[in-house]
Amino acid sequence: MSRRRVVVTGLGVVSPIGSKLPLAWDNLVAGRSGIRAIERFDASEFSVRICGSVIDFNADDYISRKDQKKMDVFIQFGMGAARDAIEDAELEVSEEEAPRVGVAIGSGIGGLPYIESNYEIFMEGGPRRISPFFVPASIINMVSGDLSIECNFKGPNISVVSACATGTHNIGLGARAIAYGDADVMIAGGAEMATSILGVGGFASARALSASHNDDPERASRPWDAERDGFVLGEGAGVVVLEEYERAKARGANIYCELAGFAMNSDAFHITQPGQGGEGAARCMQIALQDAELSADSVGYINAHGTSTPAGDKAETEAIKAVFGADAKKVAVSSNKSMIGHLLGAAGGVEAVFTALSLQHQTLPPTINYENPDPECDLDYVPNTARDASVDVAMSNSFGFGGTNGTLVFKRL
Repeated sequence: MSRRRVVVTGLGVVSPIGSKLPLAWDNLVAGRSGIRAIERFDASEFSVRICGSVIDFNADDYISRKDQKKMDVFIQFGMGAARDAIEDAELEVSEEEAPRVGVAIGSGIGGLPYIESNYEIFMEGGPRRISPFFVPASIINMVSGDLSIECNFKGPNISVVSACATGTHNIGLGARAIAYGDADVMIAGGAEMATSILGVGGFASARALSASHNDDPERASRPWDAERDGFVLGEGAGVVVLEEYERAKARGANIYCELAGFAMNSDAFHITQPGQGGEGAARCMQIALQDAELSADSVGYINAHGTSTPAGDKAETEAIKAVFGADAKKVAVSSNKSMIGHLLGAAGGVEAVFTALSLQHQTLPPTINYENPDPECDLDYVPNTARDASVDVAMSNSFGFGGTNGTLVFKRL
């Protein structure tokens, strides 16, 4: 079966550095951090008291007050990013076209704050006080579900859940739905809001989070730096409009780039640690390049997973070296997480948005807080300052708990 080409025609983002696309991009390129002290709850007794929090999102711009009560915040973030992406794409869908337009927006954890609040309600007032909207407000597929209902999208309606690779996998599988004829348009990405008591507490207990910069939050996320000591939990959503190339061209859509390749695989190694030498991540990148029918030497930029964990950053560096060989140090690599933290299931969505903008603007966002080079992490991490560059092909990596990996390959047209 011949494969149809897939392009990106719309972008939407909710992030700690901005909940509108121009602001988020400007802050990213300027190297401004969105990591700040936790204010949503009293974190004084927690070992970690910082996160990448969203401060400028207004759900009223997208959702009625009545409907907001039926949605956890991650759903609201996802709806906002999706509506902005649809508006950015200038996408209009007729009743006849509706069965050919679908949604693939996932979350790594889902409605954790809503679960927490309803448990408190139960403990205080008993089972009759639990919200009748508890289940649909909390379950992961409801960003896709609510959006498809609101916009009358009658095509595929899915929400892949794969930890920190969730956003990337939803975008990749959304693209495949178009490539192989199941849809003509897919709204795809990820959303997350797990910067709650249990989210922060759980990751802190697992010693996954940075706990050394509570008094200096903006310096906490420092991918590949020798003093990195864990990731910073973030929140938000990233959504792209994917469209079959001929359809997009026929309607005169603004095309950011082509989604040329996608791959997903598993380390089959450990529930939280990367595979030895980054072997699984390397295979994932290689398969994605094969899917795109591109060679490694065509890649000019990698939007890395780059979480700021000691083991993860080293493994991704080793994986890049395995794929690019002697040319590995010629490829620019940077981590958006140095500024926004780790958005878990939303990370791949937000980073896909920023990768598409990097190709459009021919500007590579920096990795901030790269101050003390680690001898085991010795690639070009675009340290501290954005860079203008001529890049035709860019790659975006996402890796998650359970050993799951995902890679997207984007190409300028």
